[in-house]
Formats: sequence, structure tokens, C-alpha cells
Amino acid sequence: MKKTFTLNHEKIKYPRMVDAAKHEVKKYLKRERNKTLPAGADYWAFDCKFGESADEANVVHVAEINKCISDIEAKELTSFYVEILARPAQRQHQEFDEE
Repeated sequence: MKKTFTLNHEKIKYPRMVDAAKHEVKKYLKRERNKTLPAGADYWAFDCKFGESADEANVVHVAEINKCISDIEAKELTSFYVEILARPAQRQHQEFDEE
């Protein structure tokens, strides 16, 4: 998903547009997580970027996207850019020493 969300509409109020954007991001993440994994993969990892525009987008963790959208709402900006790319990943197993 590479999308620029606009938060201004003539009939829909600003807080509802922000909630709709958050909902669309959550819906996309859920849809991607429900896809079947390729052989050898344990989970879906997400490479995410967030910013006021595509040129200013910075790498963020997938769990921080909702907080970033709330920050945009606090600044009362009219648009923001989100890029979320799913990739299959494998968990790293840690070895513990028994002492």
C-alpha cells in the first residue's frame, strides 16, 4: 500500500476523516496478515514509511503508524503519506545458556 490520504472533505468532518484513514490502514494490515504464507516463512513482516508527503517519508515500525496519524491530527494537517509493504519473514530463535 502506497497512499496519500487527504483529510479535507466538504461534508465529512476532520476527526471522521482521520478515523477513516486509521481504519483503512488497520483493514489493510489485517488483510495482508490473513494471506497464506509461502513455504519457510513464519509470519508477515511489514516495511513501513510515514510522512507528510512521499518525499519526506521516514521509516517507522508498523506499531507506530496509529500514533503517527494521531500526531498528524494534532498538527491539523490536511494530508499524509503511508507506505506499507508486506514481506514473508522467519523468526530468529535465541539460544539461552543454562547456568
